[in-house]
Amino acid sequence: MPEGHVIHRLARENDALFGGRPVRVSSPQGRFAEGAALIDGRVLDEAEAHGKHLFLGFGEHWLHVHLGLYGKYGFGTGEPPEPVGQIRLRMVNDRGYADLRGPTACELLTPAEKAAVHRRLGPDPLRPGEAGDEAWRRISRSGATVAALLMDQKVLAGVGNVYRAEVLFRLGISPHRPGRDLSRTEWDAIWADLVALMHDGVAAGRIDTVRPEHTPEAMGRPPRVDDHGGEVYVYRRHDQPCLVCETPVRTEELAARNLFWCPRCQQS
Repeated sequence: MPEGHVIHRLARENDALFGGRPVRVSSPQGRFAEGAALIDGRVLDEAEAHGKHLFLGFGEHWLHVHLGLYGKYGFGTGEPPEPVGQIRLRMVNDRGYADLRGPTACELLTPAEKAAVHRRLGPDPLRPGEAGDEAWRRISRSGATVAALLMDQKVLAGVGNVYRAEVLFRLGISPHRPGRDLSRTEWDAIWADLVALMHDGVAAGRIDTVRPEHTPEAMGRPPRVDDHGGEVYVYRRHDQPCLVCETPVRTEELAARNLFWCPRCQQS
């Protein structure tokens, strides 16, 4: 599932291509035909993201998209080709087009319904003006592991499996620590690191978490090859040597997702 930096990039791309201009909207697949008809020809006023949720504002209507596990959002320039496959949503103007396939959610919301979605979500490290205080209040009272809490979108919005594993490694925190055993100083460090890493992810379009001394160039090692791209410490590096201490990286299943950590660097 795409993490929050991907959705914030999608908001920027939609705004750059369609913002302030009338948009032709259709549903070649047909499953969003009624909603598409309501916003067809309207001007895109605003594009924003909150965690893994994308919102596109057309007057009193908000188009809400959640990609889920299988959703794909693609952009192109010029006239769009004939629709191929299951395109739930197509947006077109005189500059280019965007196609959405296979999302978990593609729906129109009223402003009140949109506000209800925001209320269900925790703070997003990428949203301007947000702080981690509300997330800390929940985490500091919880006996759940910090690894589980970081993935709970009601606690913290936009963090997925990669950022979860990497921020805990970078700060030397065991993923098995209960949230209530974290100190406020540790939580503030987690929040600050997520803000920095996720903003870097928006800018680069991929997740890079290794410090300068652990890059392939600095260590004389081959670049990582993975469909997620980016250089990371532990994510999807099961049984490979830790880049810091050379202990084999471990993995286990937690809440139906794979958890990765270094048992030596993350003892605390």
